[in-house]
Amino acid sequence: MRANQNSYDNDVIAWANEQARLLRAGRFDALDIEHIADEIEDVGKSEQREFDRRVAALVAHLFKWQIPPEQSGKVWGVIIGYQRDAIARRLKRTPSLKASLNDREWLAGVWCDAVSQAAQETGLGDFPESCP
Repeated sequence: MRANQNSYDNDVIAWANEQARLLRAGRFDALDIEHIADEIEDVGKSEQREFDRRVAALVAHLFKWQIPPEQSGKVWGVIIGYQRDAIARRLKRTPSLKASLNDREWLAGVWCDAVSQAAQETGLGDFPESCP
């Protein structure tokens, strides 16, 4: 049995630190390869979820920005700029996320999330059903 193999289920942070120490020490035979592979895949999924969330938030803010200023306030321009910058930084750090931008299924999901968010935050319901 590998050293502290069960710590993955008990304390993933301790497990990750242990795996990092084993890697740095060149103790490849003691590594928990299956869980390491799972965690590496999860990092990619986490990055994708964060990207999706940010794009949906940006689109929702763009919806809200279209509401007359007396109803929406002037803050949306600032928030939109912040979201755009955050998305640009994420794309620079993780260029493979750019492929999502050309995926119609992904866009439909993000669009749905954005419409839902905008409707919930504004009380309005007259948003387009699909991305123009």
